[in-house]
Amino acid sequence: MRSEVTPDLWVADERECGPAVAAQRVLGRWPAIVHACKYPCHAAAVGYDGEHATKKITPDHPEYVWAERPGNLFLNMIDPPQPLFRVETFTRAAAFIGQARPGGPTLVHCNQGRSRAPSLVLVFLARAGRLPRDSFGAAREAFVALYPAYEPGLGLVTFLTERWREVL
Repeated sequence: MRSEVTPDLWVADERECGPAVAAQRVLGRWPAIVHACKYPCHAAAVGYDGEHATKKITPDHPEYVWAERPGNLFLNMIDPPQPLFRVETFTRAAAFIGQARPGGPTLVHCNQGRSRAPSLVLVFLARAGRLPRDSFGAAREAFVALYPAYEPGLGLVTFLTERWREVL
């Protein structure tokens, strides 16, 4: 699944990541990509294995929250029912998207393309003044008109509702 939310700003699921994306990068299709998933993207970029493997990442690692590579921002994000998110993840993603946009299309993806990736795009658009800034609820209502597949997880709804002013 891949959907253009606004001109040159796309949301997708993890099928848009990997060899197909590498080929599109060569063709110039995605000059900038935000990978909003711990597995497989952040783990592969930073070099650790799955949850039950021997190579793990700890909170003191310099790239624990995010890792930046040319044209890519890899976020250590999962979508749990309790809010385990960090404000700096949202502010860094919004800054990355804002810096990348003049260079062409930007892809923001997570595993299913319904919760984390579109939430990052929602925050970016609200920060840019393209969605209501009063509350997450108001921004969400306007965003669904742009991206009807938006289904944020309970943890994201709780986090963005409680910390809305901080992520803006």
